[in-house]
Amino acid sequence: MDLTILKKKLSSYKTDGGYVKNVSSDLLVEILSAWESWTGPVSGFYSGLGINGKSGARMIGEAKKLKREGFATDGFKELKLTGSGEAIASSPCQGVEIVWDGGKLIRFSQVEYLIDFLKKVA
Repeated sequence: MDLTILKKKLSSYKTDGGYVKNVSSDLLVEILSAWESWTGPVSGFYSGLGINGKSGARMIGEAKKLKREGFATDGFKELKLTGSGEAIASSPCQGVEIVWDGGKLIRFSQVEYLIDFLKKVA
C-alpha cells in the first residue's frame, strides 16, 4: 500500500501534541503489510508515515502480535446472493453449509474455504 495513504489514515489518530494513540487493529495490520513489502531503509518507512522510529516499532510489534493471535487479515470473501429469498432457499446448495453458534448459517462455496475458516477460528 502507498505510504501516503497510510500517513493520511494515521493522521486521524494523532493527538494535538503529535503523538499517535489508539490506532485501530485494521490499520495496524495494514501498516505491517506495508512494512513487510518495504525494501528501503527503515528510517524512510517511518518518515513516509510521518512517525518516529520508536512509535513505528511499537505499532509493528502490536500488529505482529495481532497476526500471531489470529487476527483475520484476508482470505475470506463475502458472498452476495442475488435473486429472491424463495428461489435461493429452494435451490440446492453448492458447496458446504454449517450452522454456527446462535443458529447462524454459514455457506462456503468451496471446501477449502471452510477448512481455512476452521483453522483460523480454532
